[in-house]
Amino acid sequence: MPNLYFSKKNMATKSILSKSSISFLEKYLNNPSPTGYESGGQKLWMDYLKPYVDTFITDTYGTAVGVINPDAKYRVVIEGHSDEISWYVNYITDNGLIYVIRNGGSDHQIAPSKRVNIHTKNGIVKGVFGWPAIHTRNRGKEESATLNNIFIDCGCSTKEEVEKLDIHVGCVITYPDEFMILNKDKFVCRAIDNRMGGFMIAEVARLLHENKKKLPFGLYITNSVQEEIGLRGAEMITNTIKPNLAIITDVCHDTTTPMIEKKIEGDLQMGKGPVIAYAPAVQNNLRELIVSCAIANKIPFQRNALSRATGTDTDAFAYSNGGVASALISLPLRYMHTTVEMVHRDDVENVIKLIYESLLKIEDNHDFSYFK
Repeated sequence: MPNLYFSKKNMATKSILSKSSISFLEKYLNNPSPTGYESGGQKLWMDYLKPYVDTFITDTYGTAVGVINPDAKYRVVIEGHSDEISWYVNYITDNGLIYVIRNGGSDHQIAPSKRVNIHTKNGIVKGVFGWPAIHTRNRGKEESATLNNIFIDCGCSTKEEVEKLDIHVGCVITYPDEFMILNKDKFVCRAIDNRMGGFMIAEVARLLHENKKKLPFGLYITNSVQEEIGLRGAEMITNTIKPNLAIITDVCHDTTTPMIEKKIEGDLQMGKGPVIAYAPAVQNNLRELIVSCAIANKIPFQRNALSRATGTDTDAFAYSNGGVASALISLPLRYMHTTVEMVHRDDVENVIKLIYESLLKIEDNHDFSYFK
């Protein structure tokens, strides 16, 4: 049967992202999914994925896996992570101000004057990160924002008032910034790192279903939790799945904006294609299969060299179960761990295409001894 989305005629003219796909993406990105509290986002993701898989696996901490062909001998994972950075309430002052600690790599420098959602057992309480007015600061010795001096004001004047709002130490805090499209082809939101990964692997499953592709192996579409605090969800779920092979997708830095040193971070740009990683955790044969797929299908791509670790769930999969052949395909992103993370629509589509075509290439060469 002809490939509906990737014929040479359609490659240049047809977007693979449908209106319903974009609608889901907006809803999924706007939904809060802080590390440790990913369940709401996971339910949305599973509802979207349900028509395209045979069954689901979930674990104790909330990682969700849609499975195609679950009885197959060999198991292939495609994976992203579902959690976003956030804050915890850490200390409430007598005059009703709230000090915080990080839940993941939250950036203290972007906090001043940001609006926040404080999640309580009775719903969301609004607040703001306060900051002294420019008129009151010592301009000769201005303080920068640090974890020690940023604070949240929720309109209360005493600790008791704060507690009456059901705010207590341990409440999680997220930013409310929502999805938008800039200049027709730039997706902007908080938490694109890495709910865009969950979106892209779900789109791969959709295309396999719509193109009626039958894989000779089990495909485990995995949306892991707790990546932002040390790859913890991937560590757990890989021991449940016990895969033979894993293709991970995450984000990497677009290095073309000011104050980024290309000699350190590499030369990467959104709009120029997926980024294929070179790193100790990346299995060479699997990486070369992905490179060959990009070349054969005229999918633009970039290369990125990483050092001891990729810093992504690739590391968790690669070094599990006695060693799992793993590779990393990244999405170039501007302004990581801010509320205005930005990616190019073309790169999103090309990551989806590259994972899809790589799976079909594995289908054609499904002697898994090749990946040893």
